[in-house]
Amino acid sequence: MTRTSDRRGGMLSREGLPGWLDPVARVVDTVLPTELSRFLPPEDGAGRQSAVLILFGDGRGERQEQGAGPELLLMERAGTLRSHAGQPSFPGGALDPEDGDPLGDGPLRAALREAEEETGLDPAGVQLFGVLPRLYIPVSHFVVTPVLGWWREPSPVGAVDPRETARVFTVPVADLTDPANRATAVHPSGFRGPAFLVESALVWGFTAGVIDRLLHFAGWERPWDREKQVPLDWRS
Repeated sequence: MTRTSDRRGGMLSREGLPGWLDPVARVVDTVLPTELSRFLPPEDGAGRQSAVLILFGDGRGERQEQGAGPELLLMERAGTLRSHAGQPSFPGGALDPEDGDPLGDGPLRAALREAEEETGLDPAGVQLFGVLPRLYIPVSHFVVTPVLGWWREPSPVGAVDPRETARVFTVPVADLTDPANRATAVHPSGFRGPAFLVESALVWGFTAGVIDRLLHFAGWERPWDREKQVPLDWRS
């Protein structure tokens, strides 16, 4: 089943995308909200509108020379933040009024703006090529629009404000698909979900869930041991 075309075409383009991103672009066209998460935006419109940037790159520096292949940009949130402190995540945050219509180009502008504010990347080097269905994070009441981008012209990145961002890093997609780096995160609250142990970080929760579904529907997932568990504590 194919979703209806996105009416935010003004800021979206697939022209010149590398062939390895074709499977991800097809996910945008076909995936249903319920195939990404069981947590969907409240029907009454409640929740804080936000967006994240899921940015794929061709690989940079030594990794590119070593043939590590495509990579994904992530950041680690500062441990002092009120929501999701210390967790690896996609760059992103709440929409500001100047971003515009939450159902139009607003999430696209917000994703780029927040990524620039958090990681210092140059938005001019990012080509947005798709938007996934809006999802919901119950613990923080965020309604999240995942925005997909290709890092056409990579720029230097790093933690801009240590009060918000502890570090910025990239992860080879090959590492995310490596069964040795996969596990099931188990929280004392009863939450169970996919996790990735990469770049000295434990990626879990919303971010890991979206990555897991993208890998699955893009056909990149490799069989992994779902019985391998990583326990979380109440502070997570």
